Amino acid sequence: MVAHRDTRLLGVLSKVAPGTALREAIDRIIRSGKGAIIILGYSDDVEPLLSGGFKISTKFTAQRLSEVAKMDGAIVLNDEIDKILWANVHLVPDPTIATAETGTRHRTAERTARQTGMPVISVSESMRIVSLYVDSQKHVLEEISSVLFRANQALSTLERYRNRLDEVSSALSALEIENVVTLRDVLSVLQRAEMVRRIADEIEAHVAELGTDGRLLQLQLDELMFGVEGERELVVRDYLPDRRRKVESILEALAAVAPQDLLDVGNLAVALGYGDADEGVDQAVAPRGYRLLSRIPRLPDSVIDKLISRFNTLPRLMDATLDELDDVEGIGEARARSIREGLTRLAETSILERYA
Repeated sequence: MVAHRDTRLLGVLSKVAPGTALREAIDRIIRSGKGAIIILGYSDDVEPLLSGGFKISTKFTAQRLSEVAKMDGAIVLNDEIDKILWANVHLVPDPTIATAETGTRHRTAERTARQTGMPVISVSESMRIVSLYVDSQKHVLEEISSVLFRANQALSTLERYRNRLDEVSSALSALEIENVVTLRDVLSVLQRAEMVRRIADEIEAHVAELGTDGRLLQLQLDELMFGVEGERELVVRDYLPDRRRKVESILEALAAVAPQDLLDVGNLAVALGYGDADEGVDQAVAPRGYRLLSRIPRLPDSVIDKLISRFNTLPRLMDATLDELDDVEGIGEARARSIREGLTRLAETSILERYA
């Protein structure tokens, strides 16, 4: 698993996915036994690298691209990929740019991508391999059957991890009701949520590469990921020790934890802001109440903020009387009763799920 999939790479993958005109052109080039270098975009950084060739500025079609690829030189498309700007161009990138590639075409493609910042596609004539270079990243396009197989495997893994996340999340809710939460319980939820998110990132890359063939996978992924990001954010808001820190910065710190360090909850404690705590991960902590309050129907975020500002912790909120709830600005008698009944239902449900 990886912490983040580069959004730019995903965007480029979607442009070469099955069902697109560009992918059809690449398949035509491969079937004709030819190779190609295709630059996806034009800028002032690209122009100095061009030598010779023809400036044609013609409408892009799969057939036209495959035809001009027969001239062996590089091809330059515009950013929107609806025009062929240059054909049969000799590229002269900086030879001092580091590259691990050995073939002339692939070395040129990688150096061009690194120097110009434009995505570059290299189609190998002998190996029939399509390599995509985006900045410093290289991605080899695979056969659709292989991508589908790996995507379905990842989806099965995601389903198991999502089930485990739901289990530890329900356990945390019961512990919150009983006011016996430890930092380890909180970190277990964040750990599982982070694992689920990272597996989903892998599947997103597969979906982008599959194009129209990945629509069913996308629906399954959306269903499995429903509510995960919200749960992750609410847990951080509930247990953030330093309220001066922004939730977004904490989420970024959690995402930055290396895959090999994710199994040690101590690393997550540091990211959350408990790094200097003497008690360690078994210290008792109290939630503010964002998670449970968010589950009460028709309760606006502004009201939740006022409740937490008034009572500060979930245990104090659970013990509040109807009159104390009614005293909070924006909460009348009817809403106070609704909040009290909602918390009571959540408490009963959480305890039943934990001990049933």
